Amino acid sequence: MKIVLSTLNSRYTHTSLALRYLYANMQELQANTTIMEFSINDAMQSVAEKILDQDVDILGLGVYIWNASQIQELIHIVKRVSPKTKIVLGGPEVSYEPFRVDFSDADYIIKGEGDVAFYELCKNLVDNQPQERISPLSAPKLKEIELPYQYYSDEDIQNRYIYVEISRGCPFECEFCLSSMDEKVRAFDLEKVLEEFEKLWQRGARNFKFVDRTFNLNMKAANMVLDFFLEKEPPYFAHFEVIPDHFPSSLREKIKAFPHGALQLEIGIQTLNMEIANNISRQLKLDKIKENIAFLENETSAHIHLDLIVGLPGESLDSFGKNLDELMAMSSCEIQIGILKKLSGTYIDRHDQHFGMVYSDIPPYDILKNDQLSFKDLQIMKRFARFWDIFYNSGNFKNAVELLWKEESVFTNFYAYSLWIYTQTDATYKISLQRQGELLFKYLTEVKNISPERIANAMLSDIMKLKGRAVPSYLKAYSEGFNIDAKLGTSGFNKRQQ
Repeated sequence: MKIVLSTLNSRYTHTSLALRYLYANMQELQANTTIMEFSINDAMQSVAEKILDQDVDILGLGVYIWNASQIQELIHIVKRVSPKTKIVLGGPEVSYEPFRVDFSDADYIIKGEGDVAFYELCKNLVDNQPQERISPLSAPKLKEIELPYQYYSDEDIQNRYIYVEISRGCPFECEFCLSSMDEKVRAFDLEKVLEEFEKLWQRGARNFKFVDRTFNLNMKAANMVLDFFLEKEPPYFAHFEVIPDHFPSSLREKIKAFPHGALQLEIGIQTLNMEIANNISRQLKLDKIKENIAFLENETSAHIHLDLIVGLPGESLDSFGKNLDELMAMSSCEIQIGILKKLSGTYIDRHDQHFGMVYSDIPPYDILKNDQLSFKDLQIMKRFARFWDIFYNSGNFKNAVELLWKEESVFTNFYAYSLWIYTQTDATYKISLQRQGELLFKYLTEVKNISPERIANAMLSDIMKLKGRAVPSYLKAYSEGFNIDAKLGTSGFNKRQQ
């Protein structure tokens, strides 16, 4: 009996922690089980060919919001070519109904956490025992399952993200999030997990991305993990998702001790409007949030990533704009702007009628309109989010982009800029870095009426901060006298040129 575990990652640099959990818990069937990972950018017929070359009897596929449509195509091909192959689906996209992608060609579906359930299903098939097509939601005892970390290959460690976790679940009830469906937070045996992390470290792993939804909920566990890294010699990189209102002194001192580039903290803000937060059952302690962001911004070297969502029930464009302005006043860190999605099983659907919420039934199930935002508004905001990534979050134009708003509203000014860019490009992707710079320079001079010399000083400071970068053609006329003090890491025109 040949078993293949597979999924389509969103890109090559990602790895599937879930597949490795399944493999680790296959017991006597492990010898006949293989992990095969692909990307959503791969041709599905080529993926099917490689899988079927294994003469596979049971194919387990992990289904997520980013790969649901491609998985549907893959199932179609495999079943047409090899009807005897039993296809088992698992993952968030098949854990809660309704299934908005047609997975009727699949033979079996495992809801919830499949660490043990997948093995049990395969064992029943091997033993010719009856098996229900859809297994009930399962949540195994975490301290009893086998850990997966030894099954990261040397190639994974050298070239890809290493995903890890010390807990599962979330204590909060944010209605847009699947984690709100969990009854409680469950923890792994931390000593055993840290032993596995040490083995990964000894094998050369230096890039650890934690998938815990609330890393800083349990202070004892969080401090032990941070100590693990602080005892190591840099360089290394650790990414955590944290709640914004829980940074006691013990945690603060450890975060302050991390060197530059070693620590990234992702913080879900989503909204700063208390009324909107109440609509979606999200707890907001605004004073604590402001205090903690100020601490992270001013006293640590951590890279901070904040999240905001467009389209929440009852939130207008004006309210969202105020959220962005307020966050920008608090911090200069990365702000990820997302569009609300309606995931099956979440409680966000209770607002559909009252707020006129209309969503796409095609992945990623994003909102199309509501009583505050028209379809056109949301299309504009999707482009706003993309251009925000390109010009602000990328860091390529850190000094120059701030000239867009100066002391005024960030949202109002960037909104106008994003509308203008789209008239110039009719696109949001495949805009070269050279073209991005040209667009920004043109807008600042022709629309904002800022002097070319001032813009050039800011843009050259951005562009020339990286060694070896050539002065782009649109700035060459302004580059004479510009210098970079490599020793001090500063750049700008000589005083005689200012």
